Amino acid sequence: MKKTFTTLMLLAFATVSMMAQQIAPVYDKMFTNSTLGFSNPTASVKLWENGAPNSNGVDYNDPAVNQRELAPKFDVFVPKSDKPVPAVIVCPGGGYMMESSYHEGYMWRNFFGYQGIATVMLTYRLPHGNHLVPASDVYETVRYLRTHASELNINPDQIGVMGFSAGGHLASTAATHAPEDARLNFQILFYPVITMDAKYTHQGTRESLIGKNPSEEMVKLYSNELQVNEKTPQAFIVLTSDDTAVPPLNSARYYAALCEKGVPAVMHVYPNGGHGFGINDSFPYHAHLLFELVSWLSTIF
Repeated sequence: MKKTFTTLMLLAFATVSMMAQQIAPVYDKMFTNSTLGFSNPTASVKLWENGAPNSNGVDYNDPAVNQRELAPKFDVFVPKSDKPVPAVIVCPGGGYMMESSYHEGYMWRNFFGYQGIATVMLTYRLPHGNHLVPASDVYETVRYLRTHASELNINPDQIGVMGFSAGGHLASTAATHAPEDARLNFQILFYPVITMDAKYTHQGTRESLIGKNPSEEMVKLYSNELQVNEKTPQAFIVLTSDDTAVPPLNSARYYAALCEKGVPAVMHVYPNGGHGFGINDSFPYHAHLLFELVSWLSTIF
C-alpha cells in the first residue's frame, strides 16, 4: 500500500512538472518583446469597402464616431511557418455595446503565435438595432481568409472562432448560423452568453442585440443552444461557477446540446474567478487554463 501511494505521488509530481515545463515557454514567448501582445500585423483589412449588405445606421467616416466606435476591420498576425497554419478569429466581449479588445483580443496574439496559429483580431460592428450586423462581419472575415489563404499562409480548412462573453455569443452564433461558404472548423468560448432566454441570459447583451421586447421567434433564433446541429464545429468552453454576470447555465446548456448532437466538446468549469478575466494572469487558474487550451489545440490540428 505504501509503495503504491509513493508511486502515485511520483506520477503526480511528474505530471505537474511536465505541465510546468510546457507552460513556462508559453509565458516566455507571450511576454517577450511585446508585453501586451502588440506588433505589426501581417495584414490589416477593412471590411465592406464596397458596401455592406446591412447597416446599423452608424457613419464610420464621421471622425466623431471613430472616437468612440471603430470601423469594422481585422488584423491578421501569422507566425512564421513552412506550411499553412490554422487561424482563429477573435471576438472580444462588451455586451454588444463596446469591445474589450485588449485582454480579450490583441493580448492573445503571442499565445496563439507560439502554438503556430494565426490570430485574426476582429473589430466587428455593433448592432445598434440590427441583429444581423455583427455576425455578417464574422462571415465576411471567414470568406476573406479562405479566399486569401495562400497569400496569408493560412490553412483554409482550419479556421475557427474565439469569443468572450457577448463576443462568445457572437462566436457561437457564427458557429451555429453560418452560411455554407463561411462555416467554421472550431470554436473557443470564454464565459459566453449563449441563450436569449430571459431567465438565464445577460440582459444587456440581449437588449443590445434583439431589443427590449423581442418576439419569441427572435429569442429562439439567437438562443444558440437551440441552434446546434451535427455540422456545428467542435468546441472548447471555459467558465467559472461563481460568474454572476453570465449564468453558468449558458455554457452548460450549450455543452449539453453539443453532446446531444455528437459534436466533440470540452468544458472547463473553475470554482472561482468571476467574469471577464480573458488572458489576465490575475485569474487564479490562469496557468492551468492555458495548459488545457494548449492541450486541446494539439488534439485538433
